[in-house]
Amino acid sequence: MTMSRRTIIKGLAATPLAAFGGAVVTPGAAEAATLTPGRFTLAERLGNGHGGYAELATGLAGKLPKVTVADVLANANRDAVHLTSAPGGVGAFQEGFGWNPGDQGVAEWMPQGVTTSADALGSGVWGGKRVVLVSWYFDTDPDGDGTDDFPVNKGVRVSFVDYTDRLAPKYRHVLLVEPVKTAGGAYSYAPVQRHAGGILWYGNLLYMVDTTKGLRVFDLDTVFEVASGKSDVCGLDADGKYYAYDYRYVLPQSAAYDNTGTLLRFSCLGLDRASTPDSLTVSEYAVDLADPVVDYAGTGWNGNGTKITTPKVVRWNLDHTNRKLGSTTAAEAVTVKQGKIQGVVSQQSRHYLSASNGSANGTLRAVGSGADTPATVTRLAVGCEDLSFHSSATTEWKFAESVIWNLSEYAGGRYVYAVRADGS
Repeated sequence: MTMSRRTIIKGLAATPLAAFGGAVVTPGAAEAATLTPGRFTLAERLGNGHGGYAELATGLAGKLPKVTVADVLANANRDAVHLTSAPGGVGAFQEGFGWNPGDQGVAEWMPQGVTTSADALGSGVWGGKRVVLVSWYFDTDPDGDGTDDFPVNKGVRVSFVDYTDRLAPKYRHVLLVEPVKTAGGAYSYAPVQRHAGGILWYGNLLYMVDTTKGLRVFDLDTVFEVASGKSDVCGLDADGKYYAYDYRYVLPQSAAYDNTGTLLRFSCLGLDRASTPDSLTVSEYAVDLADPVVDYAGTGWNGNGTKITTPKVVRWNLDHTNRKLGSTTAAEAVTVKQGKIQGVVSQQSRHYLSASNGSANGTLRAVGSGADTPATVTRLAVGCEDLSFHSSATTEWKFAESVIWNLSEYAGGRYVYAVRADGS
């Protein structure tokens, strides 16, 4: 999350900071551990003010060559670094990788979300490849001094990592975009300027949390190749070509699920393949570890409800036949007494949470539905973020026991790694 990263940059890890969109808040009244799930509802949206997403994508397909995930992986242009040991302080380490020197140290791009082909398909592989996806958001003010160091917010990119050879992984960044039309009615696209705190790959769909709004969805069957040579242009340029800040590929948004129920901070999400049916869970970030309350101050929130409440884990069922939500009404909602939640992934009634701790190691914690207070499973890296569960039951990308993927965000210490889910 941005705030904890800036704390480290400024050397103020012990100083309380404001939550996103508001000031430090005082505790609200505690809620019961189990909530009525019907309070949490979403509405599917299939377009924006420029038209339907399907129609806009068809328009772009008439202008741009369509490629596949396999094409993106085949054209991976960056080498990741195999981890030969655990990042500092990480417990129950299984394996993982780091980024190339440029991405390891870049100030304006911040890694946040992680998901893998073991989420996408029960086999664990996509087109015969073991794949890891990581989302990054662009920060125009990486030193947090209130003055933008970068005039253009380039939005969100996703790293497509070919992890088939874990000793020599390769990757390529793809820019997420929202299809639009120009003032003249031509098909174009714009950067998705969101935090991208969590992503989830399910079949051909990539889900991403949108903090104040709900979920955005991207169809991995619709990736386009665009021109290069203009690092400050995104979309249709005056020269008639399409650019994406010098990224070769763009992935357009195909749908959204907007929050219509009780206020909920969509901070992170994960896939549960152990539930029946498959489901996803969302959880919330609270700024303080000792006093975990969620601040909904500021603008941009959909829905209605209290301003401050205990962090929650909320579940929506999925439909494996079309990879969409099976219902827009939540199937489960529980509160958890845990601050600084950066990632969530559930296995039936057991919810795993990653909790950051400023300049100290984060922790992987777990709580049962209705139990309210999580227990520590193992240590995670400094600056820990999103989670993804990788079951030992996966048929073609197997581990001897189930693992949970995590990633860390701070420049110079950015890793993507798996820890054993039982903490051993």
